[in-house]
Amino acid sequence: MSALLHVDNVTKRFGGFIALDGIDLEVQPRERLGLIGPNGSGKSTLVNCICGTLQNESGSVSFDGQTVDGLAAHERTHRGIARSFQLPRPFHSMSLADNLRIPLLYTVRTREGMLHAHSDLNARCHELLEMVGLANKAQQFPRDLTQVEMRKLELARAMAAEPKLLIADESMAGLSHSEIDDILALLVRLNERGITVILIEHIMRAVMSFSHRLAVLVSGKKIADGKPEDVVRDPEVVRAYLGQ
Repeated sequence: MSALLHVDNVTKRFGGFIALDGIDLEVQPRERLGLIGPNGSGKSTLVNCICGTLQNESGSVSFDGQTVDGLAAHERTHRGIARSFQLPRPFHSMSLADNLRIPLLYTVRTREGMLHAHSDLNARCHELLEMVGLANKAQQFPRDLTQVEMRKLELARAMAAEPKLLIADESMAGLSHSEIDDILALLVRLNERGITVILIEHIMRAVMSFSHRLAVLVSGKKIADGKPEDVVRDPEVVRAYLGQ
């Protein structure tokens, strides 16, 4: 099976600081990959190079069989790469439904050159909100949401781009045990619908239960990549990341 995402020898520098040092990574279609590492390990830099927020100095990133090197972030979104952020960024003056209409309108215009009927757009908004359990709050505003509901809205906004790959960046930080389980269940449902998911998370219980595979970054280098139960027993991972 051909990889959906292929990162080949990617290096990123900030002045004299090497943030990523020759990273190789493949993600298969429908896979659930956990990307872990201590703060400052290069996880966010790698994601930004994949999504196009940053451009790597060397190496290449390919998605769905085509290179995306040099493409801007919005162009990579059009190709099927979407991400959610640890700190949700909704339009606070808009209802939840309108928060989804904006990316939906943008996606339709870009990919199809025309707008769907108004009723179709409303139906898709409702489908996305129902998917994340917020359909009954469609006309409410982000200020009315709990923390876990804000994370769900953030995931719905990412899914409005109809991605093939979703990168979920610390979607569970600061949540309770039951709320973490709620987000995990949502991510699993998205994966079961055919979405490939990269989960960046510090909560090891969540990463271990969700991931088919783990990749570990430390100081800009990938030090492990494999089955979760094998990776967490790797002496280098234990020493550098788990600390026990």
